[in-house]
Amino acid sequence: MKTMTMINLVRGSVVKIHALSRASRRLPAEGASGARGLSSASGPRVCIVGGGPAGFYTAQQLLKARQDAAVDIYERLPVPFGLVRFGVAPDHPEVKNVINTFTQTAQHERCSFLGNVDVGKDVTIDELRRAYHAVVLSYGAEGNQLMGVPGEDLHGVFSAKDFVGWYNGLPSNKELNPDLRCETAVILGQGNVALDVARILLAPVEMLKETDITQNALEALAGSKVRRVLIVGRRGPLQIACTIKELREMINLPNTRADMLPADFEGIAEALKDLPRPRKRLTELMMKAVKEGGDDRAQKRWGFRFFRGPVEVLAGADGKRATGIRLALNKLEGSGESARAEATGQLEDLDCGLIISSIGYKSVPIDPAVPFDPRRAVVPNEMGKVQDAAGLYCSGWVKRGPTGVIATTMNDSFDTARVLIRDMETGELDLSVSKPGARAVTALLQTRGVRTVLFSQWEKINAEEEKRGKSLGKPREKLLDVDEMLKIAWS
Repeated sequence: MKTMTMINLVRGSVVKIHALSRASRRLPAEGASGARGLSSASGPRVCIVGGGPAGFYTAQQLLKARQDAAVDIYERLPVPFGLVRFGVAPDHPEVKNVINTFTQTAQHERCSFLGNVDVGKDVTIDELRRAYHAVVLSYGAEGNQLMGVPGEDLHGVFSAKDFVGWYNGLPSNKELNPDLRCETAVILGQGNVALDVARILLAPVEMLKETDITQNALEALAGSKVRRVLIVGRRGPLQIACTIKELREMINLPNTRADMLPADFEGIAEALKDLPRPRKRLTELMMKAVKEGGDDRAQKRWGFRFFRGPVEVLAGADGKRATGIRLALNKLEGSGESARAEATGQLEDLDCGLIISSIGYKSVPIDPAVPFDPRRAVVPNEMGKVQDAAGLYCSGWVKRGPTGVIATTMNDSFDTARVLIRDMETGELDLSVSKPGARAVTALLQTRGVRTVLFSQWEKINAEEEKRGKSLGKPREKLLDVDEMLKIAWS
């Protein structure tokens, strides 16, 4: 089963939010274009679409390499940092330290952040291309891979993206309200995202109280009846996509024990000697968990279920709510990372009241003017240079698909920036004509009733969140309402 890591989630940038009312985004009678604080550099002007890690890393490299370049970062939400803010597990604060680096980039004299701008709707890509020498698409992957099985639209079935967004304060997921009164939850997918969700479901609330998890999620988890989480994958232990850190965290969770099927590990011991070291260590840790099981007195259980794929979500008597999932039992064809899951014809039903699909994310088209490969769900490109579109580039998930860890995104974004800089230096990118950049775009947005949120205005939101968090003994309490964010930003 295709999975991704939660640190995989720490890339990309733009996440889908409920459409804002035009009135809430309209310029006040006295506010100008919002151009105060915009860079006035006279050299190349580059626009980056997406204020997450891919966008910030691309900007960082461009600013470092070209002392005359001005870089403007556009983001749909009023707040920056994308999936560092909305994807990283609340109990992994160390991963969020990269925000300090991104803040330095945003405060650079030749960089501007412009939030609350929905590129593709508020302003088109063609309009951005006319205002800038180059446009870099770094808007991430806001879509979900669907299971493609009957019943996945029943109550009690969620995507991991939405579930993670719910406990991490993504505005579009604030009303998710998952019903946690069931005993068993099933997670489809075995990457770090899946393990993050499992850990949050089973972790003692005391462990989460001092994190930046949203208060409404904390209260829901405090009343949760979930006592068992099964993490299901199509393939076997040797193809699992999580990393050893996340597996160790599951094993060390207080008041929980591993619940595995020894039959899933037949023949694995013999294969250990031929495995690469990271895979070997991960597999040995799993096998140790199988052998030791854990404390029989533990009230909560978690476990992997291998060689199984979803066939149907089963409904209860009302026909509206999920009460179980039907799985096809698989066998592997081939070996190693390339092994394929083939159905055996056998089926297995699991009773559960909560199903979370963590089988992948996908990018979506942003503008009809931008080429898009619907099969791979990426913008077709060569080393970050968009095909058949002069001056258009991409980085992050929309460039390569939703894979890798944060360092992958950093290196990927640096690569795109280097290609862009090379095109500047070779003359392939025409810098002979002066471009107006953000000043022209913000003036255009003003005529459309859209007001930007600059980084200094985001810092007002940040200060308010930290203030609210301090009163609760937390690093921050995230604002969940976009209108409230805008009101504070523009105060």
